[in-house]
Amino acid sequence: MNTGESDTIAEAPVTNRKQPFPRGFLDTISTGWAERPELMPAARPQAAYAAVRRAKVSAAFPGKRLVIEAGSLKQRSNDTDYVFRAHSAFAHLTGWAADTEPDSVLVFEPRSSEAADDGHDVTLYFRERADRTTTEFYADATVGEFWIGPRPSLAGVAADLDVATDHLTAFEAGADDVVLGDAELDRVVSELRLVKDEYEVAEMRLAVDITARGFDDIIHALPDAAKHARGERVVEGVFHRRAREDGNGEGYDTISASGPHACYLHWTRNDGAVVPGDLILVDAGVEADSLYTADITRTLPVNGTFDDVQRKVYETVLEAADAAFTVARVGVKFREVHEAAMKVIATRVAEWGVLPVSAEEALDADAGGQHRRYMVHGTSHHLGIDVHDCAQARREMYYDGVLEAGMVFTIEPGLYFQIDDLTVPQELRGIGVRIEDDILMTEDGPVNLSAGIPRTVDDVEAWIARVQQA
Repeated sequence: MNTGESDTIAEAPVTNRKQPFPRGFLDTISTGWAERPELMPAARPQAAYAAVRRAKVSAAFPGKRLVIEAGSLKQRSNDTDYVFRAHSAFAHLTGWAADTEPDSVLVFEPRSSEAADDGHDVTLYFRERADRTTTEFYADATVGEFWIGPRPSLAGVAADLDVATDHLTAFEAGADDVVLGDAELDRVVSELRLVKDEYEVAEMRLAVDITARGFDDIIHALPDAAKHARGERVVEGVFHRRAREDGNGEGYDTISASGPHACYLHWTRNDGAVVPGDLILVDAGVEADSLYTADITRTLPVNGTFDDVQRKVYETVLEAADAAFTVARVGVKFREVHEAAMKVIATRVAEWGVLPVSAEEALDADAGGQHRRYMVHGTSHHLGIDVHDCAQARREMYYDGVLEAGMVFTIEPGLYFQIDDLTVPQELRGIGVRIEDDILMTEDGPVNLSAGIPRTVDDVEAWIARVQQA
């Protein structure tokens, strides 16, 4: 919260928010401060992994000067900003994670050599803290330590990340710089994340574990949510608390979709009631301090028990998820995971008499697709430092690529029968179900990182009963 104090230097024009400092303040503010010794930290665990990633990027652009910006604060309203999060490529290549300073720049400078492939010298430029003799210390509410607390030093960050550092004022842009937004650079930094290293996998496990605790919190809060006019926000709020207490925050806007809202794939308004007898679909993921995120969906009966129709829909979605999991193997094309899930979806809705054609006709790649009305989204996406990770990778490396050990991706089939969809029986209208798990591919097969969060009808009902009775 802003305190109402001045946030400008003394010479700035006087406004309602920017009053001049009295002379006594200006004469004494830089004195009377204790020495603040700085101990150099050891390099953080991800520093070595980030160095390997930088070397791969360097090799992909011989002789080119690369500029990777962290990004700047973004205005929310007047003089307040959104919470800062570094660009994912910057975070991946530095390991600075949630500690990143806004406006920082990572520069790959080609070494002076006749050989174009002689590599790069890498420097991290950022705005170092100003000492207490400067006006910035007390007058700048964005970066002044009097306002926001201690900021990192060049030497401290150099030791922490094991990378050369320099003050942001020393950075100069070049006319031939390759920057984020360049198609080739975006492709390289995206494809670099397709296969996760050991550090990344460990962080993904951590994010999933915290998310699992968040789902326990949600279940415990369901009775309170059912009493509130905007119960969906009660659910969102308890998950937010867990995400902030144990992680950096949410990896994306939580979807808390109860009743017919569950049929809207990206329902984030979260202003509806949570009604006993309905299902609530919660799609939520905690982002760890490293910025790696989980992405998990569970569909829960608000009163703790599925009715017969809800059970039928839920078990079909679970069958589709399990079919996709069974197909996932090293060497299998990524799109085959989706195809396995869609075959189940098409078969079951055809059996229910919902489709105007047979399942076989619906699955025809050219003339079919009728079943996609009830599941328009894909079954899987890569997951990591972005919730939809590796987004700029080539199609032949992503959707048409083959699964490799170290890949992390979701399996998330669903069925959504919107409340006003006249193509389905009345009993199905308003029911939306999605089950989403985070999968690590290994040489021995897929590992469901979120398998500890109950998935089957019986296990979900038992889970709700256990948590709410605790």
